[in-house]
Amino acid sequence: MKAETRKQKEIRKPKSEIRMAASRFDGPPGLSGRGEMAFRSGEERFGLRISDFGFSATVASFLLLVAAVATAATAFPAASALPAQTNLPNPLVMFDGRPVTNRAQWFAERRPELQALFQHYEYGTLPPKPERVEAKVVAAYSDFLGGKATLKLVEIKTGPANAPKIDLMVVVPNARTNPAPVFLTMNFCGNHAVTADPRVPLARGWVYTSCKGCPNGVATDAGRGSQATNWPVHLWPLDDIVQRGYAFASFYSGDIDSDRANVSDGLYAWLAGSDVARNDPTNRGSIAAWAWGFHRCVDYLVKDPDVNPRQIAALGHSRNGKATLLAAAFDERIAIAFPHQAGCGGTAPARGTVGESVKRINTSFPHWFNGAFKEFNDVPERLPFDHNAMVALCAPRPVLFSCATGDQWSNPAGQFEVLAAAEPVYRFLGAPGLGVKEMPPVGQLVGERLGYFIREGKHAMTADDWKVFMDFADRQFKSAAK
Repeated sequence: MKAETRKQKEIRKPKSEIRMAASRFDGPPGLSGRGEMAFRSGEERFGLRISDFGFSATVASFLLLVAAVATAATAFPAASALPAQTNLPNPLVMFDGRPVTNRAQWFAERRPELQALFQHYEYGTLPPKPERVEAKVVAAYSDFLGGKATLKLVEIKTGPANAPKIDLMVVVPNARTNPAPVFLTMNFCGNHAVTADPRVPLARGWVYTSCKGCPNGVATDAGRGSQATNWPVHLWPLDDIVQRGYAFASFYSGDIDSDRANVSDGLYAWLAGSDVARNDPTNRGSIAAWAWGFHRCVDYLVKDPDVNPRQIAALGHSRNGKATLLAAAFDERIAIAFPHQAGCGGTAPARGTVGESVKRINTSFPHWFNGAFKEFNDVPERLPFDHNAMVALCAPRPVLFSCATGDQWSNPAGQFEVLAAAEPVYRFLGAPGLGVKEMPPVGQLVGERLGYFIREGKHAMTADDWKVFMDFADRQFKSAAK
């Protein structure tokens, strides 16, 4: 570790250059100095113009925040200039080699620095919250699930008419005396696939042709309820969730980004405006866009009187699990993260030698990440972080990794290693960590604030998985209530 620290010092940058700035614009027209430069940078990068919306402090603030994140990371060196680190880098060591010595330094310096590093070298920039997010409950039905729950259909507008619009379905138990804890999930095939209830609208945009009832990439009634019971990969057992006292919220990934390598028609297309040259489909960073979608749904949930705003758990499977962990790492309103079988680019180490590699995932799904991440295809050991640092960004909040013995592509053993390497940050912050040194037997949930579970089977989300999710949530929420 000492040798690695000396190498890091060779590429040391001033803290003012590498810290992720949070510039804000508070006033009307009349930008000057760095504020004007940042504003122009935002216009140039995303193709947005004041004339698109009419000038306002809201628009200026939005562009300045985007520009601040986009430009702060420019001081980081190229991948070829970074030192190789065989082991998972220590999250408690600053990029310039200084140790993190106290809690205040972690939150004021190291945590923002890690967020900047992940955006620069892997995911791309997460756009900030728009100044105007409008959520409207367009319908509510108290007879859902045979009267056991109320179904709300919520429309979330994230900006002007051409900005992404999210259809969020929210299911709340009727038999409750207090606001309910909620699982916020992102689904693969549209809300209509989660339940057969015909009142849930079909997904509006492109849908995977692998989804039932979508042979031409367009949702049809034939797909209704296809993931509600026995779909082979993803299961949403709404009756069980409600019976356990949890609310459930879900949105379709295609509302934000349609997950096609050569087509970018969602969030980034909107940010680029009418200039298609500014919207690079291949390196656009779909995972970051989906994480942004999670955040916009949280904007609504914290204001829903039927939901406990302190008990929002984010959950996703596979690629959606990658977005889940990123969303939690960048939003402390998310109380627990459940990245299920998220693998490379999510819960597995980038330096792992089992399962999917950085090169393979970038080749198969180049649009999930930014262009800089491709520079590590053959040298993942040069990444100045690994995904133990992503878990550390969630500290001291709970995180559960769940895996399957037949899903070696997502590297279950490596995922345990990631959790173990994040534990020192939890201990440093005075919180319980993983609490075990070895992988547990199959079928046994272990852990404290950090949890790990592995079952028999393959890459899928099952009813047994959901039981474990809710058991872990029960434990964490009850512990927090003490």
